[in-house]
Amino acid sequence: MKPKRLSSILIMVMATLGFLYSCVGDGKTDYDTDENAARMQLFVEDISAYAKGINPDFIIIPQNGAELAYNYTDPDEGVNTDYIDAIDGFGIEELFYNADGVLDVNNDVLGILEDFVSSKKVMVSDYVPNDDARDSSIQMNKEEGFISFPRIKDSDKAKDNYDYKLIPSTPIADKYPPDNIITLVDAQNYLYLISTENFADKNAMLTAIEATNYDVVLIDLFFNGVPLTKDDIIQLKTKHDGGKRLVIAYVSIGSAENYRYYWKPGWRKGNPSWIKKDYEGYPDEYWVEYWNQEWQDIIYGNDDSYIKKIIDAGFDGAYLDNVEAYYFLGNN
Repeated sequence: MKPKRLSSILIMVMATLGFLYSCVGDGKTDYDTDENAARMQLFVEDISAYAKGINPDFIIIPQNGAELAYNYTDPDEGVNTDYIDAIDGFGIEELFYNADGVLDVNNDVLGILEDFVSSKKVMVSDYVPNDDARDSSIQMNKEEGFISFPRIKDSDKAKDNYDYKLIPSTPIADKYPPDNIITLVDAQNYLYLISTENFADKNAMLTAIEATNYDVVLIDLFFNGVPLTKDDIIQLKTKHDGGKRLVIAYVSIGSAENYRYYWKPGWRKGNPSWIKKDYEGYPDEYWVEYWNQEWQDIIYGNDDSYIKKIIDAGFDGAYLDNVEAYYFLGNN
C-alpha cells in the first residue's frame, strides 16, 4: 500500500491557495504550475517513503527542479520540509557551464543549492568544451562544496553527443585518497554513465566500471533492456582500490520512454491519456501526467514497479530524473 499522509492534503490546499492568491494579485493565474509542482513534491515524497520503508538507507536524489525545495517553488514562501526530508541530495545539470559548453553560471539555482549544501549532497554535471573548462568546472564546484561530473563535448559531433556514455580517461576519482563510502555524504566524486552503447556487452561495462575508483556510480537499471542482477551490483560496489562505494540507479519519473519494459503496444502520445507531450530533442520520450495512478503504479508501490526492481537488484538508491516535468506541463 502507498502511504497516505496529512502532508498530501496540506500540499493540495497550498496549491489551491496559491491559485486564489495569484488571481487576486494580478488578474492572471499560474494555478496549473503551482498545482503540478505540489504534485511532483508529493510524488517524490511518496517514492521516498515507499523505498525507505523497504530499505531505510535507500538514497533518493532528484535531478534538476531544485526549486521544489520550497513551497510554491519560491524561496520567499519557505522550505518544503516534507520534500527536503524525503531526499538525500540534489542532482543538477548546467550549473556553471550550459548546454552549449559556455561558462554561464545559473545564479538562481546556485543560490538554492547554497541553502542546502550543508545538509544535502549536491551532484553537478556541467557541459564543458575542453579539458581547461573541465578543470574549471571541477574547481568551481569544489569551492561550493559540490561534487561534479563534467562532460566534455566531442567537437566533431552535435550538442546531444554530451551523452553520459563515457568513463573519462583521466578520472576525477583518482585525485582522491582511497576511502570507504558508506553514505552519500561521504562521497567526493561520482561517475554518471547511463548509456551503454560504448560497451560490447554487459560484462565489458561491469569490468570497465569495476576498474575505477569513483565513490558513487550512477547507472541505468538495464543493459540493453535486461535488468542488472544483484550479483552485478555487488560486483560494482567495490572500487578498484578495494574501498566500498555506492551504486545508484537512474529512473525517469516525469517522462515515459518507449523502449522501457512498461511500454505497451499501441501506446503513443494521448494513449493512454496521461502521455501528454513530446519531449523536445528526445523522440522516444514523452512528458506524462505523473500524478496519474497508472503511471505512479509503474514507478513505485508494488512488486512490479520500477523502484522495487531497483531495490531488488541491490542498488543503494535511485536518481529521479525529469522532476521538472511540473514546469513543462504547466498551463496545459
